[in-house]
Amino acid sequence: MADKAKMIVDKDFRIAEVDKRIYGSFIEHLGRAVYGGIYEPGHETADEAGLRQDVMRLIQDLQVPIVRYPGGNFVSGYNWEDSVGPKEDRKRRLELAWRTVETNEFGFNEFVDWAKKANTEVMMAVNLGTRGVDAARNIVEYSNHPSGSYYSDLRIKHGYKDPHNVKTWCLGNEMDGPWQIGHKTAEEYGRVALEAAKVMKWVDPTIELVACGSSSINMPTFPEWEATVLDHTYDHVEYLSLHQYYGNREQDSALFLARSLEMDRFIETVTATCDYIKAKKRSKKKMLLSFDEWNVWFHSNENDSKMDPWQIAPPQLEDVYNHEDALLVGCMLISLLKHSDRVRMACLAQLVNVIAPIMTENGGAAWKQTIYYPYLHTSVYGRGQALVPLIQSPKYDTKEITDVPYLEAIAIHNEESEEVTVFAVNRHLDESLPVEVDLRSFGQCQIIEHIVLESDDLKAVNTAGQPDRVAPHKNGNAVVDRTTVTAQLAKASWNVIRLKVSAK
Repeated sequence: MADKAKMIVDKDFRIAEVDKRIYGSFIEHLGRAVYGGIYEPGHETADEAGLRQDVMRLIQDLQVPIVRYPGGNFVSGYNWEDSVGPKEDRKRRLELAWRTVETNEFGFNEFVDWAKKANTEVMMAVNLGTRGVDAARNIVEYSNHPSGSYYSDLRIKHGYKDPHNVKTWCLGNEMDGPWQIGHKTAEEYGRVALEAAKVMKWVDPTIELVACGSSSINMPTFPEWEATVLDHTYDHVEYLSLHQYYGNREQDSALFLARSLEMDRFIETVTATCDYIKAKKRSKKKMLLSFDEWNVWFHSNENDSKMDPWQIAPPQLEDVYNHEDALLVGCMLISLLKHSDRVRMACLAQLVNVIAPIMTENGGAAWKQTIYYPYLHTSVYGRGQALVPLIQSPKYDTKEITDVPYLEAIAIHNEESEEVTVFAVNRHLDESLPVEVDLRSFGQCQIIEHIVLESDDLKAVNTAGQPDRVAPHKNGNAVVDRTTVTAQLAKASWNVIRLKVSAK
């Protein structure tokens, strides 16, 4: 048995009020995310707009607060005008980012309609690859200006009298990447992002803007890219983006579950770079972060490399997630919460079919992948104040990352509901972990429930035939003695310990 882990939580030692948008997600025109995912006319559950209601219910249960759209690499070749107006007039395009054919049957207005039904907000991206400043200002005018101008009146002609009032906009996507359509140097991107930001806010001064940071911590230009881009854009944007995916190609599960420590380092390095530019500019403004692509992604790489080009909505990036993937996703969510003073938005990439918590069959069922559950639990129960986790834990070493704590955890205090929720992962692959959580500042506590996601097989997956092979149960063993919670966390498990606390 592993040595005991201890955690102290004090209600006055706050990281930040968690911005609900940290639980955002992402829908790109890629694979079956849209066609066969959220939109499938003719499906037995589809509504009059062709939106799958079985998928809609799973998304609504997640309480997703914001969804990034329409890309992703897709946006760097996107002509937004192709996606609005009568469907019979819309152009089919060769989509170069993913080498498919885009029909534009589902477009900007349809997505805004979907978002309202899904109870979520839109994070819209503009094309700074093949397009630029002019297209950026025009789509904001189309989306947000009331009436009396060409593009606002065009929206009204298309059947949308009221403005969409999209308030969050991304200035391109991964412009540091050579794979990107219209790839730019940091200097080139910084200049165009600045000019786009200026005119977009001249059209609508109430919007918030996200500048592109590095596509991953492993980019050779990181973090010089961030410094150069912010040199140009610091006074004109509210957020800088981060993207990061992890995989277990070497089948080293202990190392794989330690990867969230790299995510911590990534966030901290970007934060330090932002603060360097703040100091350099003698600014009082604090740059916030949007971690608007994150997930596990590697399972589908081999199949995708064999796919024939120029299909319509082929099954691309359809990772089938296993139990250990869910554990890392849980650790990554904890990383985001540990840095919620700076990370105010984040997008699990993506939402349906494409590296996603929800999978569907065309014309058939929809089901929850393993990673659905930690995302669900944190989104529903992780609202409130993130508290500083003072943790003592036994540790292990891997060939790349050392001093990895077996216990990864954080607590969220929701004053309104008088609840504290502890999210915890036991990274130990073979042994349970005794854990003691000291909640002395809250007075007497009561256990509401202890949810556990566990499996004897790290590689166990959910499928259409076995949709509940990996699913959480509420038979966790956490007990409380006045202000101290003790639990035996199962090996390789995700845990949600919900507590009722006094209001004092």
